[in-house]
Amino acid sequence: MTGPAPLDRRRFLGRTALLGGLALTPGLLAACTRTQVGTGAPEDDGALLARLRKQGFVRVGFAGEAPYGFQDGAELAGEAPTLHREIFTALGVRELRPTLAEFGALIPGLLADRFDVVSAGMSITPERCAKVIFSEPEFVSPTALMVRAGNPKGLDDLASCAAKGATVGVLTAAVEASFAKAAGVPEGSVKTLAKQQDGLDALLAGRIDAFALTAISLRWLARTNRGASVEVAEPFVPVVDGVRQLGAGGAVFRPGATGLRDAFDTELRKITGSPDRFVELIGHYGFTTREVPPRSLRTADLCTG
Repeated sequence: MTGPAPLDRRRFLGRTALLGGLALTPGLLAACTRTQVGTGAPEDDGALLARLRKQGFVRVGFAGEAPYGFQDGAELAGEAPTLHREIFTALGVRELRPTLAEFGALIPGLLADRFDVVSAGMSITPERCAKVIFSEPEFVSPTALMVRAGNPKGLDDLASCAAKGATVGVLTAAVEASFAKAAGVPEGSVKTLAKQQDGLDALLAGRIDAFALTAISLRWLARTNRGASVEVAEPFVPVVDGVRQLGAGGAVFRPGATGLRDAFDTELRKITGSPDRFVELIGHYGFTTREVPPRSLRTADLCTG
């Protein structure tokens, strides 16, 4: 693989031309709402899917964040583009036409009609649901611990870290600090790190006993540091104030694009409803059956918090 952008923390609670026609979005340009030709009225949802089928491509925004959506050479790769390519092909739209944008510019770019869907594994939160509409969950993201090879302290979750007096590394401003506190890890035993590679390096240097992050990101970190004497323990779901902290990500559409979103969801359910198919498509990026969203987990519930 050719140098994907560094991993960015997926906070579930709460980036000049490139190869293959990938366009960088350094800023958002003013854009009007797409209208029906000759009428000036907003394009209705049925017309949107029909137009995508007729033109043969869908415009997708991505953020260059591995393993969710990134450029691998001239290829648009990652969890979201892989699933979306499969889904839109089934809908009769065979090409994903990508635009690279800063993560924080994806929703503004979508609303400004720079693309038709966000393909970035974006987490579903009430704040975002107030601006856009999401697909049903594409994946869930439990937490995990990266430990030294052999797991010498026998750490499998944050409660075990608290019980065994382990020092835990977390990323700056990331939710794992609150998870550790809720599990009883003393504040002095939680070390804050600037980036993911710092966590692995601190672990190898013995400055921390475990590095807490999403299981997906830790698997990718281990993969991009092949040969490092570390391992990723089994994922777990933290509990804070009696509530399980399980995040989920999905595709993002403009408000009103319910017909396109619903057609997308129909095909998405065929994938998430088959764990073997799910892993066949995106296991390459570190996704396992543990990341398959349960049928009981609905976007409507995530949007209400």
